[in-house]
Amino acid sequence: ATSRLLVNYPEPYRSEILDYLFKPNFGASLHILKVEIGGDAQSTDGTEPSHMHYENDENYFRGYEWWLMKEAKKRNPKIKLIGLPWAFPGWIGKGENWPYDYPDITAYYIVSWILGAKQYHDLDIDYIGIWNERAFSSKYIKLLRYTLDKHGLEQVRIIASDRLWEPISFVMMIDSELHGVVDVIGAHYPGTKTVQNAILTGKKLWSSEDYSTFNNDVGAGCWARILNQNYVNGNMTATIAWNLVASYYEELPFGRCALMTAQEPWSGHYKVESPIWITAHTTQFTQPGWSYLQVDGHLEGGGSFVALTDGLGNLTIIIETMSHNHSKCIRPPLPNFNVIPQRATFYLKGSFYMVQTLQVWHSRLDFESGNSSLFQQLHPLQVWRGRFSLDLNVDEVYTLTTLKTGWKCGYPEPPPPQPFPSIYNDDFNIRNPPFSEAPNFADQTGVFEYFVNASDPGDHVFTLRQVVVQRPITWVSDADQTISVIGNFKWVNMTVTCDIYIEKPRDGGVFIAGRVDNGGIYVRDSKGVFFWVFADGTYRVTGDLAGKEILMKGLAGVRDNAWHTLTLNIQGNSASGLLNGYPLWENVTISKPGNGWAALGTRSFEFAQFDNFHVE
Repeated sequence: ATSRLLVNYPEPYRSEILDYLFKPNFGASLHILKVEIGGDAQSTDGTEPSHMHYENDENYFRGYEWWLMKEAKKRNPKIKLIGLPWAFPGWIGKGENWPYDYPDITAYYIVSWILGAKQYHDLDIDYIGIWNERAFSSKYIKLLRYTLDKHGLEQVRIIASDRLWEPISFVMMIDSELHGVVDVIGAHYPGTKTVQNAILTGKKLWSSEDYSTFNNDVGAGCWARILNQNYVNGNMTATIAWNLVASYYEELPFGRCALMTAQEPWSGHYKVESPIWITAHTTQFTQPGWSYLQVDGHLEGGGSFVALTDGLGNLTIIIETMSHNHSKCIRPPLPNFNVIPQRATFYLKGSFYMVQTLQVWHSRLDFESGNSSLFQQLHPLQVWRGRFSLDLNVDEVYTLTTLKTGWKCGYPEPPPPQPFPSIYNDDFNIRNPPFSEAPNFADQTGVFEYFVNASDPGDHVFTLRQVVVQRPITWVSDADQTISVIGNFKWVNMTVTCDIYIEKPRDGGVFIAGRVDNGGIYVRDSKGVFFWVFADGTYRVTGDLAGKEILMKGLAGVRDNAWHTLTLNIQGNSASGLLNGYPLWENVTISKPGNGWAALGTRSFEFAQFDNFHVE
């Protein structure tokens, strides 16, 4: 759920951000885009909607991943696409929190997503994963291959298991059928190392999720180091960064752990961070299908180099000399090592002996003054009789290449940063919305979608509706309630107003909230000020999403299948609530949290509608 806020950036800024990410020879020029196959459940920074909320339901226009893949392909038709589920809708497990009891259903569900990508968006998915950082089932993987082939998707390759090198590598060694259907072994955060069994399989080895580090210059150092050393130390020929672009509220888990930052659609502000230009050192001078030369890429004074060729005479060498403290990734812990200034001499042999000039691109991360020099073209380097030398300082990246295509592009400065608007309204009155979700709402459990209320002749034809009615097969501990957050995490005093419509009789219920202090993988622990009304006519005020810390309760007279207006006012250490414009409760003392988002949601996984949302 990391691209959530990107979709409602105004133009031209949205296109500029996408150009920096995907346009060849422009910025990051990415080779791979990996997306979540939405499963209606929390996947780190929010929930992404499934293409099949219910068994009899199929919709290939939900969420933002279809759009993102199309934008990437529009800029680079050769980009490779990968899909991977983090979670699954509840019906797939028939009530169990497990996707492998009915592997034929799970395979059908995943293959439907791949077929839908082609049918509705003309997108060819290149690789498909199993279940992010969770158990794999050999039986399911074999059935997935069979189901893909049955639907004419022989070209879709399987990557497994997006966790650790083991046990997948060991199981592939002893199960020849499994070995035959897994094309790539993908490990997460491998620390540049692999294991013997993985090498013995003879399969491609990928770091299929890595980086995840705050995107300052240390993050850039981490990224530079692992892009090289994942191959040098671990034979990995692809490295995939979580995540693409920080387009989610920064106070959610792992804020700004992305290649660049675009978390303010309301202002248009974004920032091309240094990891973008570190990426360019590799991506602008190689392509999928190039081969790594099998040389020992460790430099004597510390640091590393890799060399790649297209097999047609082109050569690209990437050198990094990142020091330990300036290249720590978020995980795993980094053992100590030393890097010193050094002179490195390279010898080109065989067909490369004839190379006379190499183009030079250079970055130097400057941790003293903060004036880093990023992706600058230097004078070409003369190669004499297949030999050249280079003086390397610490915390540098060099690309030496026969290609003359590199380019450092730029757009004018985007608008300056602005906080989220202090007065914000959404009446959800949009006939053909470009996306299924209302802008800026970040669902943290459940899925909130635009809804056309055909049965309502009055003011509530176009609403926002919570649509997940069964607990999904979760990836982390989603809340037992549904919740979507919005606004500025630093907000203290606020008034939240919303029209609400409970659809579930007897034990249905909804809330509006302020000062909500948590989301993402920690959503179960969210505290704040929550104003609930229930179908049985009662109300509650609680200090937590779980509803355990009751601050006030009583009778409200709200009923299901009728519209009511809730207003929550929080000032200093006191809160009050109105129902349909009349005071219902007041002078409730609030101790903490002292700030947080506004939010709305439901008591359980149940249908409910919201309209005319207003926060001030």
